[in-house]
Amino acid sequence: MDPKELLKKLLADAMAICKAADEAQRDFTPEERQKVDGYLAEAKKLKDQIKQREGDAALKALILELGAGLEPAPEQHPGQAVPAGKGQTLGERFINAPAYQQWFKSVAPTGEFPVNFKGFHSPPVQFKGLKDLLPDGRKHLITGADSTSAGAFVVADRTDIYEPLGRFPLNLLALVQRRTTGSDMVEFVRQTVQVTESAPTPEANVKYPTGATGEIVGTKPQGQMAFEIAFAPVKTIAVYVGATRRALSDAAQIRGIIDQDLRDDLNEEIENQIINGNGVGENFTGILFTAGVLVQAFAVNALATLRRAITTVQVTGRTNPTAWVFNPTDWENIELTQDGVNRYYYAGPMGTGPMTLWGLPVATCQNLPAGQALLGNWRKALLWDREQAAIYTTDSHSDWFIKNIIAILAELRAAFGLTRPSGFCLVDLA
Repeated sequence: MDPKELLKKLLADAMAICKAADEAQRDFTPEERQKVDGYLAEAKKLKDQIKQREGDAALKALILELGAGLEPAPEQHPGQAVPAGKGQTLGERFINAPAYQQWFKSVAPTGEFPVNFKGFHSPPVQFKGLKDLLPDGRKHLITGADSTSAGAFVVADRTDIYEPLGRFPLNLLALVQRRTTGSDMVEFVRQTVQVTESAPTPEANVKYPTGATGEIVGTKPQGQMAFEIAFAPVKTIAVYVGATRRALSDAAQIRGIIDQDLRDDLNEEIENQIINGNGVGENFTGILFTAGVLVQAFAVNALATLRRAITTVQVTGRTNPTAWVFNPTDWENIELTQDGVNRYYYAGPMGTGPMTLWGLPVATCQNLPAGQALLGNWRKALLWDREQAAIYTTDSHSDWFIKNIIAILAELRAAFGLTRPSGFCLVDLA
């Protein structure tokens, strides 16, 4: 039987045993395992034989191709005509062409060019059979670009350089405060009413006032305070990918790449949740959806509006802001702002140093919607880590065990909350 047909039969028999085991949702029996091992061993031998035969055939074809046109021209006797181009090189066909022979006789009747014969030009000669001599006009050359020529010996210089797609810079996580928790629910107390009753009080001049003129009671004003309990439930953020056991075993670098990419994706989602979490289901209650966050409406221009937001946080929020957060597009517009004579308000393209606006540091965040800026006292934004990012692996997902697929899971648990929502102000830049 032809080796290829026999190889197909062996693989088909092995696949039939695999299919039977899959349908019965069981492992191979010892007898089946022995048969499959035998089929695969025989298939490997046949594959090696087929590969060797095909390699020999390709080598012979390459030798014939590279040797095309190198066959020696047939021996000729003086005066014997050579059949039209048969067995002749390109040069022989040129000098035997009628046009060239006629021209040669006219300039060299004796059969030799005169010694002082210079600047001559022979007539053009056309070859109808040139395609047969040079099939594609270049195959008589050994080239490095052709995979059937010298290109077959070119080996790429494979480096260990890996360049990922990249992610948005995560600047927001450097602003929020991080703490740990050992519970599924974080509680903290917020003050809702503070003491504002302080007043100058004169010294009393009577022990038991009667209401007479000039009596000073000296009673001190009583202050009032009120509090509320705020809750920040712990949420789970997770993501997983599947990889074959063979890929993880053969490509040592891939496991590290997968783990890092999963961790980066978790951090990217945390930053998104801090800004945009709507509090529904397993979402954080992000800053844009937290009740009590202040709002600064647009007034005059962007720079003036941003300056007024500082006052709003100081007066209404009763705290000093620590940093701005901008969408990268909005911060670009701020830095490119010019005065009436086209001078940049900032240091311009040659400026160096940290980004600041009205004396406060600036961070950019892709997750903040464009057209808005966020000003706040970021010491009042807390992220509680219940379980920091961890990587788990298993082959117990679905039917991945029998398919040799490993699930690689990254997961963390955390809670987020604003201890003082009024310490933050959303600024309208439009």
